Amino acid sequence: MSAPDPLITPAFIENRTYAELAVGDTAESVRTLTPRDISLFAVMSGDVNPAHVDADYAATDMFHGIIAHGMWGAALISAVLGTQLPGPGTIFLDQSLSFKAPVALGDTITTRVTVTEKLKKGRVTLACSCVNQDGVTVIDGVARVIAPSDQVHRPRIVLPEVALHAPAAQYARLIAMTTDLTPVRTAVVHPCDELSLIGALDAGARGIIVPVLVGPAARIVATAKSAGRSLKGVEVIDTPHSHAAAAMAVSLARAGKVAALMKGALHTEELMEAVVDATLGLRTDRRMSHVYVLDVPTYPRPLLITDAAINVAPDLGAKRDIVQNAIDLALALGTVLPKVAILAAVETVNPRMISTLDAAALCKMADRGQITGGVLDGPLAFDNAISPAAAAAKGIVSPVAGQADILVAPDLESANMMAKQLIYLAAADAAGLVMGAAVPIILTSRADSAWARLASCALARLVIG
Repeated sequence: MSAPDPLITPAFIENRTYAELAVGDTAESVRTLTPRDISLFAVMSGDVNPAHVDADYAATDMFHGIIAHGMWGAALISAVLGTQLPGPGTIFLDQSLSFKAPVALGDTITTRVTVTEKLKKGRVTLACSCVNQDGVTVIDGVARVIAPSDQVHRPRIVLPEVALHAPAAQYARLIAMTTDLTPVRTAVVHPCDELSLIGALDAGARGIIVPVLVGPAARIVATAKSAGRSLKGVEVIDTPHSHAAAAMAVSLARAGKVAALMKGALHTEELMEAVVDATLGLRTDRRMSHVYVLDVPTYPRPLLITDAAINVAPDLGAKRDIVQNAIDLALALGTVLPKVAILAAVETVNPRMISTLDAAALCKMADRGQITGGVLDGPLAFDNAISPAAAAAKGIVSPVAGQADILVAPDLESANMMAKQLIYLAAADAAGLVMGAAVPIILTSRADSAWARLASCALARLVIG
């Protein structure tokens, strides 16, 4: 909800006292019903009746449609009474409304109140109505109030910005994409704490993976008991410690007995040491890299950030693989021609800033077919990559600027800080995957939500295809 325009909205709010009111005095407001209004009303009231919050449902039931969106209209009447006529200081006594017709999304409602009677002790009766853009009365009725006796004239309060976001909505879509896919055997490495074990078992219960638990069997069983979870039908491969669990999981992947790895209660470095082993690991001709898939409340699509976990200071060759890995993941998630922003502090090439030179080189590599499947632009500053307004203000004309699907950071530190700022300051959820190995590797963190853990498993399943 944007702030009122100071050139249109009065800077002050004032009332009409009982002494100032006369029969026939009137006030009105005009408002168009949007999906956002319905969602805000549901959040405020806690009313999740589908007849009230689902426009399609309400449209199939005339009575419920009248009641549901009529309540929104009733709120408009209260707003006019409380802010205009009589205005601040008004005490509501009773209100009788009749809902005549449904209010549909997109309807523009004129709400009007008119003084019809002045009684003793400050009491006032007002006729109330809501009329749509076709002149149809959707609500009419009567309100009885005690009008204020003292004049009120004060600065108008600016309403706060409200961001509506269904938690994990992007992740729910990704998880739904795995519904018709066969679950894949996944080695869960050292799941000896409740979070990692429950995450793996939940993904198994949803049919995303078939968890194969690799680690000290006694500790895994004890953890399951502590968590109140059953291991019936779940394969457990006993190893003496986490290092051995990592080696065993990698060997299972090399032998084709599992199609993905999932990190449990061990350090990322310990797992990746086994994965990158030159002889016994899971190397390919592609450099491995980590890709965050963030569900950011203020961004309209999944936002991929790379590389925040593996490559500390990648050179141009490594960045080429990092970009390609991220594109491949985005394609697996159903993004057609992912838009890749190569980030730097500025949006122009500066010979003294290696990040800008690398960005320009990566874009040219894409032009030459050395990077495929996406469209690249860079260097771009963070704001120009994700904000259409920022890109327009800088005069940047680009198919990527302002609408990036993938953000490629100059180095691990900047990627890691950027992702964690979004997680902790913008309430983003963070799933993640290591790409470029022989099998996808699910990296989880103790801070991950249950949704993020499920989404990470879904990412691996979608990459496998």
